[in-house]
Amino acid sequence: MTLAACLFRISEQESTFRRRGFAPGDAAKQARMERVGATFILGYNAGLDSRSPADLCSRLNAVQDQWRGFAFEGAAMSLTLLDELTPWRGRRLSQFLNGPGEPHAYMLHVGAGWVYARLPWLRWQPERAIERLDPLLRWLAIDGFGFHEGYFSWRRVIDETRVPFGISGYAGRAFDQGLGRSIWFGACADPERVRAAIYPFPVARQGDLWSGVGLACAYAGGHTEQDLDDLLDLCGDHHPELAQGASFAAKARLRAGNPDVDTERACRAFCGMSAEDAAGITDASLGALPADATIPAYEFWRQRVQREFVTRGKKCAV
Repeated sequence: MTLAACLFRISEQESTFRRRGFAPGDAAKQARMERVGATFILGYNAGLDSRSPADLCSRLNAVQDQWRGFAFEGAAMSLTLLDELTPWRGRRLSQFLNGPGEPHAYMLHVGAGWVYARLPWLRWQPERAIERLDPLLRWLAIDGFGFHEGYFSWRRVIDETRVPFGISGYAGRAFDQGLGRSIWFGACADPERVRAAIYPFPVARQGDLWSGVGLACAYAGGHTEQDLDDLLDLCGDHHPELAQGASFAAKARLRAGNPDVDTERACRAFCGMSAEDAAGITDASLGALPADATIPAYEFWRQRVQREFVTRGKKCAV
């Protein structure tokens, strides 16, 4: 075991509902949410102890397809942490992203954002921190920041709807997208609990929260057919955001080659099409995006995808 692994290793117990203070829910759903967290931690610990990008990728690829993306996400956290703490060797994440981890680029950007929540010099200026990442996908790191805060500090950022110091402008919207993902976990994939968590937020924030819920529901799964119907009813006017989140989840899984039946089921319910076709909409919406300005290209991309679902209605025939 390396020195870094000895110093920074995380116990799988950190992913339990009991440890996080989440209210218990349906036993099967809770077990699934806890397994996602445990797989993230497995990947994180592997990143601390890996000898090379190839060695790390080999370890992560040993994880079952359904869960593998979460292991890559965790590995990105540890690689980013090591990059920040040993800047003279700070190319671990970029080498992994540009090498064997490339198919998991979405999850790697999200995982990097967990470190932004942990280290003060990143937490206070997250928009500067993401400048070193992919120009389009870098906002996923702020999304990861938001998930981290919802997962570890939910009483402050969800119950009290507070935004951390240092988050402003579009970063606040990306933060909320990740916060919405965390709500799916903290609510134990229960649609009524999801709605109850989102309802107190200002209306202007709710669309991004529902987008995050759609992504987490489709990627992490844990839902029933009735849950999907209930989410469609409970999201109000935010069906396009819910569908856009699901389509991003489909794209992340398609790119990584780890499809999942829950992603397929969520895309058919929210998007009215297969996961592969929903992922195709995200690709078709990438053409000729404008340069980053007050509204970044990433948000124009999301808006284009959402517009594809505006006219499709809520309960699309499939």
